[in-house]
Amino acid sequence: MRIHCLQHVPFEAPEEIAVWAGNRGHSLTTTLLYESQALPSINDFDMLVIMGGPMGVYDEALIPWLKAEKAFINAAIRSRKLTLGICLGAQLIAEQIGGEVYTNKWNEIGWFPVRLIGDAAASTFFKAFPEQFVPFHWHGDTFSLPAGAKRLAFSLGCANQCFEYEDYVAGLQFHLEVNDLSIRKIIDNCGEHIEPDEYVQSQSEMVDQLEKVAASNELMFTLLDAMEDKFLSRS
Repeated sequence: MRIHCLQHVPFEAPEEIAVWAGNRGHSLTTTLLYESQALPSINDFDMLVIMGGPMGVYDEALIPWLKAEKAFINAAIRSRKLTLGICLGAQLIAEQIGGEVYTNKWNEIGWFPVRLIGDAAASTFFKAFPEQFVPFHWHGDTFSLPAGAKRLAFSLGCANQCFEYEDYVAGLQFHLEVNDLSIRKIIDNCGEHIEPDEYVQSQSEMVDQLEKVAASNELMFTLLDAMEDKFLSRS
């Protein structure tokens, strides 16, 4: 399987997604949008992964490549490419399938529980997930979803935590792909967002819970395995 990744900033990379791809023998290529690299042809990949970043989906006037990225994501979805969005990536997908992205009531930064809802048990990609798990979060925006997209999880700080669109698109508001080093990089680069609030942990609270990384990565691999199975069923 040929996986292509859209990366928005240097410090939010595919991380454990790249590890999984290497272990499974899949190729992984990346467009570094922050370096204005050219987007590939839709025919050059089988699965699209859209990473997170500190910008918003509404920042087209500030970010020269954002409009082209949105058109590319829309084309990939219309072409029924397997598509996975993480944080900003999930918000970009939500917008392209007819949803709305807006400021959440709270910033959600740190390790907070996420709980699945009923539809997840029958979903294509999340049916093997536990009912509750504790991933890493770093976001201030959220999204609504149009008809055809299934809301599958929530947290106390954010109603829409993951979704599935038809049987080939998945969006995660949280981060399962991170490792110890990448979490520290996000803290170093976005530390100005760490302001005391109901769903914002301190830097020390986040770093002191890095033992949760391994469980998050296992869930990342579970999701990617399910997406791989979907690809193989098409072949």
